[in-house]
Amino acid sequence: MADTLVFQAGPLTRAIEAIVAAGGSEPREAKLVADNLVTANLTGHDSHGVGMIPRYIDALLEGGLEANRHPAAMLDAGALLALDGRKGYGQAIGLEAMRMAIERAKQHGCCVMALRNTHHLGRIGHWAELAVQEGLVSIHFVNVISHARVAPYGGRDARFGTNPCCIGVPLPGRPPFILDYATSAVAQGKLRVAHNKREKVPLGRLIDNQGNPTDDPRYAVVPPFGAMLPFGEHKGYGMALACELLGGALSGGGTWHYEESQQQRVLNGMLAIVINPARLGTAPAFEREARLFLEWLHQGRPAPGFDKVRIAGDPEREMRRKREKDGIPVDRTTWEEIQAAGVKLKLARETVQRLAEGR
Repeated sequence: MADTLVFQAGPLTRAIEAIVAAGGSEPREAKLVADNLVTANLTGHDSHGVGMIPRYIDALLEGGLEANRHPAAMLDAGALLALDGRKGYGQAIGLEAMRMAIERAKQHGCCVMALRNTHHLGRIGHWAELAVQEGLVSIHFVNVISHARVAPYGGRDARFGTNPCCIGVPLPGRPPFILDYATSAVAQGKLRVAHNKREKVPLGRLIDNQGNPTDDPRYAVVPPFGAMLPFGEHKGYGMALACELLGGALSGGGTWHYEESQQQRVLNGMLAIVINPARLGTAPAFEREARLFLEWLHQGRPAPGFDKVRIAGDPEREMRRKREKDGIPVDRTTWEEIQAAGVKLKLARETVQRLAEGR
């Protein structure tokens, strides 16, 4: 029996949609969640894809995630927005929140939006992509209240989450620049995927429960937990703290200062800054300089082992074209966990399998 299954995006989306709907979500929300997760898989970010469903369903059953929520405006002052996600699905809350921020950036030239208390927002690059599609620059600082899994530079005990940062910039006549990264050396979900595939990970990403370097992803997935490390030593650590202070404290959603718990909910706080370049008066210079710089960048010779110089966003676009054609791989362990999540909601494994296979 193959260790990896391959699904086409459409049928896989319908299978995930059925599971979310079985949890009580209205059809619109179920589709938003499923589309968002499958898109993450299509772009190569399996860590933020359909493999999140088992944890979502556990959080839903525990009460840490609530279906059919909409963001509540705590402050709506034109270019300033403060929103509460009310523990709703981040895929739905994030969409509504970003649409509000985009509208105000078009109207006022910029918008600073603080979003708190929303369940897992998924791949943050998705929200930057919404902004750049409208010709807007988008900057995101996000904190994670779930399980402390990352140690500070110079420490051995986990004290915060993977705290992602994202920057999206529209590039006239070209695909956009989408920089989306965890401030840990690797996203936690990638370690979950490696653990499910029984693969080792490169040294420098994890320490074990004694603080020693390890290549075993179990220390980020099951007890006894070790800790993930920030990328770039003190540099990633500094960015992680910025995300905690801006996405967590400034948003009003809270920072990580809790003892370890067994709860499966993943709450995010996000500070998003959306800028309308057309209102800055620098649009002609921006278009010219962006074009000249990228032309200069791509004139550089690729290093040994590389076919060309890429910018952030290129790998995801290339992977999406490949997976739309060849299908989305899902390891068998993850797929069994997804089917088991459906069973918890009284959705038969056979039904999930049939939908995913397009039958």
